[in-house]
Amino acid sequence: MAKRRELKKKVNYIASELFMECLVNKLYVPGTDPAKADKLLGEILDMQNDYLSRISHTEPGSAKKYYKKLQADFDTKVQEIIEALGKLS
Repeated sequence: MAKRRELKKKVNYIASELFMECLVNKLYVPGTDPAKADKLLGEILDMQNDYLSRISHTEPGSAKKYYKKLQADFDTKVQEIIEALGKLS
């Protein structure tokens, strides 16, 4: 299991990269729907807050299983956001 601080840094890094990609699409890619982009930007921020709070407050039980599930859920959510980024145009 990685340290919580390292997990938080990874979550922040990935969320900031997704946020920047979405913002660049909104501002500079012609044909991008601004309403969809704004909704996706909010979703990225919500995802970041959710996973940071989940890292900070570990559920009782096996920490190893908890963090494996957390990482799997995070990967799934990131894939959903990447697919939504592709559909902004």
